[in-house]
Amino acid sequence: MKAFEIGVTTFAEVMEDPMTNTTISYDERLKHIIEEIKLAESVGLDYYGVGEHHRVDFAASSPAVLLAAGASVTSKIKLGSAVSVLSSDDPVRLYQQFATLQAISNGRAELTAGRGSFIESFPLFGYDLNDYHELYDEKLRLLVKIRDNEFVSHQGKHRPDIDYTGIYPRNEVPFKIGVAVGGTPQSVKRAAELGLPLFLAIIGGDPLHFKPFVELYKRDYLSHGHDPEKIFIAVHSHGYLDMDHEKAIKDYYPSIEVAMTKIGQERGWGPYTKHTYEQGISMNGALYVGNPSYVARKIKLLKQELGIHRFTMHIPVGPMAHEKIMQTIQLLGEEVKKYL
Repeated sequence: MKAFEIGVTTFAEVMEDPMTNTTISYDERLKHIIEEIKLAESVGLDYYGVGEHHRVDFAASSPAVLLAAGASVTSKIKLGSAVSVLSSDDPVRLYQQFATLQAISNGRAELTAGRGSFIESFPLFGYDLNDYHELYDEKLRLLVKIRDNEFVSHQGKHRPDIDYTGIYPRNEVPFKIGVAVGGTPQSVKRAAELGLPLFLAIIGGDPLHFKPFVELYKRDYLSHGHDPEKIFIAVHSHGYLDMDHEKAIKDYYPSIEVAMTKIGQERGWGPYTKHTYEQGISMNGALYVGNPSYVARKIKLLKQELGIHRFTMHIPVGPMAHEKIMQTIQLLGEEVKKYL
């Protein structure tokens, strides 16, 4: 039986704090990531993930570089992208970056491939959004082929051909490639077909509504002949911790309200409200906010009902003092984990 894992993810948020009208610099925020990784390992967390973005309010445009820096100050914690926007990247270069990370971290590298919830990278790197689905499918299959084979041939529509060429470096133990899923069954089926771990981004609604996705994944995974012992399902959700339950709820709202209202304006959603927040922090909501025992109860429910193998808390969402981020990481490792 797999040991249940707990971890943290971040986009290295850089947003103006409405209380102080100040914004942390990119340089400072990126240095904070290394401190967070080091603390996460010291308090016993299993995983730290960095998500790739190319916009003004997120600093982590190069996860592999940040994770390599984190690898230099740690020895046990798994280090992964959460996610790499594969559709607008080159599978050869992405493989090489994570194969390098796998080597220098002594086998702790993970690459989670996503299509991109934010789309800024597509025009930035010259890709057409009309090819959104085709780009991801072609590049994911090529990435897996490169990871599993030293010499590769490829003929496709969205990436120049490769004529039986060796791609290096090679690892003694290949790094893990996972598939990030936000809400499409096609992505679930693709992960199952390729025998890859499934990473569910549950950031709204009732997390248990994702149970059909889990059942679909397991059913298709087995139907393609993959080893049932290698099934791996992770969940990523927003959260925040304080030993004082009511204080956690009070302190987190201004942060998430800023971020979700801004994103909502970009995507045509309504403003983020206290009602939405209260639903999210309830036992059947997707926000893991509160004191350690309460948050642990919510994670245990997810673990029992969905059969997941890893839970990762995304922190922060919006502007948040570094001390509060570090506090959440510490409580997640020292307090929440002991309840699980």
